[in-house]
Amino acid sequence: MSELKGKIDFLLLITASDANPNGDPLNGNRPRENFDGYGEISDVCVKRKIRNRWQDMGQKIFVQSDDRKDDGYGSLKERAEGCAELQAEIKKGKKADRDLCAEIACREWLDVRSFGQVFAFKGAEVSLGIRGPVSIHQAVSVSPVDTVSMQITKSVNSEAKEGGGKASDTMGTKHRVSFGLYTVKGSVNVQLAEKTGFSQEDAELLKEALKTLFENDASSARPEGSMEVCKMYWWQHEEKTPSVSTAKIHRSIKVEPKPEVDRPRAFSDYNITYEDPGCVKPEVFEFV
Repeated sequence: MSELKGKIDFLLLITASDANPNGDPLNGNRPRENFDGYGEISDVCVKRKIRNRWQDMGQKIFVQSDDRKDDGYGSLKERAEGCAELQAEIKKGKKADRDLCAEIACREWLDVRSFGQVFAFKGAEVSLGIRGPVSIHQAVSVSPVDTVSMQITKSVNSEAKEGGGKASDTMGTKHRVSFGLYTVKGSVNVQLAEKTGFSQEDAELLKEALKTLFENDASSARPEGSMEVCKMYWWQHEEKTPSVSTAKIHRSIKVEPKPEVDRPRAFSDYNITYEDPGCVKPEVFEFV
C-alpha cells in the first residue's frame, strides 16, 4: 500500500427523478428539505452508500447494514470481538495500548481508516475514538425541490380484523421528489490519512465508489435508474496542504439553471462552469 500522494478534493453532481433520496424519519419519511425548500441528503446517507459499494468490491467493512452483513455478526460489538488481534489487546483493560487498538482496527476495516469510528461498547473497559481523513458534506440541491405525496393501500390486512373489512394499517403514504440536482462535496486530509493508514489505493477505491454510488441501491423509494451520478470532479493535489482552500475549490464549480428554463426538470437544464481557482486541474468524469 502506497502513501497518499497529496490532499484530495471532490465534488459530485447527482440527480433524483421521482425518487426519495433520503427520507426524514421524524417527518413521515418525507424527502429532507431545509427551511428554504432546498433538498438535502445527509452525509451519513452518502457514507452508507459508499460502504455498500466497498462491500460490493470485496472490502472488509465495520459498519454494515443488517440487510447487507456478510460476516454473520449481528452488532458492531460482535464484529469488533470477532477480530482476535483487536480483542486480545482490549482484554488487557487499562493496560491496553489504545494506539495499537486503533492501528489494528484501521488495518482491518476500510471504512474505519476512511471515516473513523468510535469504539465504545457496554461492558468493555477500553473505549477509543478514531478520526478519519475522509470528510463529506451533506448534499444540498441546486434549486428548490417539489415533494409529491400519494396515498397507497395494501390489498390484504396484516392481521385479521374482527367483523371483517379492512384494517387501518392498509393505508399509507409515499413521498418522492419530482426532480432535484444535488451537489456532494468532500475531501481527504493527508495528515489524518497518515495516522489511519489510508493509502493511495484506498483513494482509488473511494473514487470508484463515488462514480458508481447508486449501483445495487435500488428500493421502493429509489427505483432502479431514479438516482444517478451525472458528473464528478476529482482534484488530486501534490501537496499535503495546498495553497488553495477546499472551500474555494468547491466554489470553482458554478451550477445554475439555464436562463430560459423556468423550473429545471433534467440535468441538461443547468449550465455548469469551472473557474480555475489556481490549483491542479481536476479529473472530470461525465456519465450523461
